[in-house]
Amino acid sequence: MARIETPARIRGFQDIFGEDQRRFAHVVDTFDRIRRLYCFQRAEMPVLESTAVFSRSMGETSDVVSKEMYTFAPGEDEDGTFTMRPEFTAGICRALITNGWQQHTPLKLVTSGAVFRRERPQKGRYRQFHQLDAEVLGVAEPSADVELLVLADQLLRELGIEDVTLQLNTLGDAETREAWRTALVAHFEQHKDQLSEDSLVRLEKNPMRILDSKDPRDRPIADSAPDIDAYLTEEAAAFFKAVTDGLDAAGVKWTRNSRLVRGLDYYRHTAFEFVTDKLGAQGTVLAGGRYDGLVGSLGGPETPGVGWAAGIERLGMMIPEPATERMQVAVVVEAAGSEAAAIGLLAALRNNGISAELFASGSPKKRYDRAMKAGPAMTVSFQSRDGEVSIAQRVIDGDAVDADAVATLVSGAAR
Repeated sequence: MARIETPARIRGFQDIFGEDQRRFAHVVDTFDRIRRLYCFQRAEMPVLESTAVFSRSMGETSDVVSKEMYTFAPGEDEDGTFTMRPEFTAGICRALITNGWQQHTPLKLVTSGAVFRRERPQKGRYRQFHQLDAEVLGVAEPSADVELLVLADQLLRELGIEDVTLQLNTLGDAETREAWRTALVAHFEQHKDQLSEDSLVRLEKNPMRILDSKDPRDRPIADSAPDIDAYLTEEAAAFFKAVTDGLDAAGVKWTRNSRLVRGLDYYRHTAFEFVTDKLGAQGTVLAGGRYDGLVGSLGGPETPGVGWAAGIERLGMMIPEPATERMQVAVVVEAAGSEAAAIGLLAALRNNGISAELFASGSPKKRYDRAMKAGPAMTVSFQSRDGEVSIAQRVIDGDAVDADAVATLVSGAAR
C-alpha cells in the first residue's frame, strides 16, 4: 500500500500548544483583566475587510499595503477585492462609520486576534500572528494618550516584562507637520543621489518615512535631518507637555526619541514605542500613536483617535513561564462495575467548580500510578476488597483543593 504523505504546515503559520499556548493564554488573560480596570469595552472584528480599508488608511506606498497583504478577489457576487486584516485600527475605524458607533463616543475599545502579513518569517514574527489592540475614539484631549500609555505600562509590568523603554515623540498638529515636511523635503532633496530606491519613492509621497529607513545608505542622511521641535506650534508643544506631565504623574518612565515617526498624513501629536534589546533586531514590543485624521480618510466624520497594538507571541516570549494548570482531583476506577458511580462523582465535582479527571481506561492495576503522574492535588479511588467496593481518598496538596468539599461530594456518591 502506498504511503500517504501528510500535508506540510504552511511556512510562517504556527500551531500553538503546551508551554507556548500557556504563555499565549496568560498574555491574553492579563490584557483582558487589565482592560476591565480601565473600563475598556471589548469588540470582535472580522478577519476580512475590503482592501480599500487598508490601502486608504495605511497608504499605497506603505510596505504593508504594497508588499505584505493577503488580498484576493472574492468572486462574481462581490465588488473589488478582500484583504485578510494586517492590523486592527483601520477596521475599527471602518466599523465606527458603518455601524454608527459615533453615537457611543467617547469610545474605549480593545480587541485581539489573528492578523496576517506576507513577510519573511523569523524569530517572534509569523505570517499569521496575533495582536492585542487598544483604542480610544472621540477624545481630542491628551488625557486619552496618557490613559492608553499608562494601560500599556501596567500590562507590561503585570506580565513581568522588564528592560523595556517607552520611547515617545510628538508629530505636532497639521501646521507643525506641514512646516516640518517642507523642511524634510528640502533636506532630502539635497542628498537625492545618495538615497536608497525605496526612500526616493517615499520622498515623493511620504518623506517622513525616510526617517524610519533601515537602509545603511539612508541612515546618515536621516540622522542629519531637521528635528520637529523647531517647527512645533505653541498648541502642539502644549499638547506634548500635557502627555509627558500625565505620564510623570502616573509614574510611567519615558524617554524622548525625536526620530520616531508615523509617516501618514492623518497622524498627529503622540507617537510611541515600547522597545527592548531582548528580542534582537525585532525590538518593538508595543507601539502606537494618535491618528486624528484616519476616520475622515475613510469617509466618516472627523473623529480624533489614538491607539496601540502589541504582538501576543512577542510578549509571550518575554514573560516568565506560566505555571501548568493543576488538576485538583483524580478520580480513579480500580473496581469493576463502579464506572457509573465515578462518572457521577466526576460530574458533581465539576459542577461545584473543582477540576477533575477520570482514570478508568487501560489496566486497572496501572490506573492509580497513571493518575499520580498527572500531579493531582487529591485522589479519589474506587477500590474492590473482598467483593465490596470502597472509596479511598488521599490529599496530596491541601492548599490546592478543598478536601472537605470533595469529601462531602464523595459521601453523596457513596450513597
